[in-house]
Amino acid sequence: MQVSKRIAAARPLATTAMHERVDILKLQGESVIDFSIAISHFPAPESVRAAVAEALQEPLLPYTAVGGAPALRAKLAAKLRDENRMAAEACHVIVTNGAKQALYQSLYVMTDPGDTVIVFRPHWPAYVATSGLLGLNIVLVDQPDVIDAAFMDRLPRAKVLIVNNPHNPTGKVFTRTELDCITDWLRGRGCHAIVDESYEKLIFEGVHHSLAACADWEALGIVTIFSASQSYAMMGWRAGFAAAPAVWVKAMEALQGPITAAVPALSQVAAEAAFAVGDVPELLADYRVRRDLVVDMFAPVPWITMHAPDSGPYLWGDISGLTRDTVAFAETLIEEYRVAIMPGEALGCPGFIRIGYIADDETTLRKGVNAIIALGNRMAEG
Repeated sequence: MQVSKRIAAARPLATTAMHERVDILKLQGESVIDFSIAISHFPAPESVRAAVAEALQEPLLPYTAVGGAPALRAKLAAKLRDENRMAAEACHVIVTNGAKQALYQSLYVMTDPGDTVIVFRPHWPAYVATSGLLGLNIVLVDQPDVIDAAFMDRLPRAKVLIVNNPHNPTGKVFTRTELDCITDWLRGRGCHAIVDESYEKLIFEGVHHSLAACADWEALGIVTIFSASQSYAMMGWRAGFAAAPAVWVKAMEALQGPITAAVPALSQVAAEAAFAVGDVPELLADYRVRRDLVVDMFAPVPWITMHAPDSGPYLWGDISGLTRDTVAFAETLIEEYRVAIMPGEALGCPGFIRIGYIADDETTLRKGVNAIIALGNRMAEG
């Protein structure tokens, strides 16, 4: 039986596919350490759990407006003004089932098939997969250590530029100067931007600035995506939202209406409580200790280069001196050592591996890292 041409060339995201593979192995009774995605060992904030528990005592959980309950959108707009320095109102906010839905709907209303989208590499796989589903011309550009005007001027003309700040997987936190270079380029080229700021609370070094913290963000056409999944250890709650020009929010509502309608009422309750939390110092302190532990474990290993990232739940290791075929490396690791990682090919960069280091306890973390080292040492000796 044939499927449509629209979907025939699509493949499952490598990130979710590897995680599902881990789940299957665990159902079969296997013991597997999963570094393939970031799943926090922290519970969701107590205030979130309490708010949802209270909501469950209500006799009714009604449908809300497609774009989210008006009170929630107003509170999210206030968060944008207070924390992100964005001139936003409720009409600029749409509540979504996590960041992926916000990304898809944003690209859908901002582009037409054949339009060009620029994606910096390495990249979150969903940027490329979603652009492909929408028939866009994807231009991958290696992200430099520092963004400056000269780099931006070398970029081709495009309809949309996708920026990830803080960055998955490298942990880069863009400076205000770098963001100003991007904003100037957008003004000069007439290009729009989607900025994924899902890791805004997971910053160890530096300060997070929003690209849309400029007076003309709406005229420039900047969409900013937020998610509670990582910043608040709420992976399965599917609580996210986008801040976009009002005309695009209306268009996104028109798209979301016949697909999912509103986000579930309980997820909206959770989102309201989560984004009211603000900073998460205890979670961040724990992640910092884990980050430093893993970086220190890899420091004496000659075949890998891994720096302590400035942000985020991932470590990005360069093993190109050992092998550029990190798909094969990851396959051997899960088959023989029962440890799952994400090969760099999935993020556009062969020769690298991504490690989600925030799951399980410290003993399990050490065991998983030692397995990676053991495989690499075996390959280096062979």
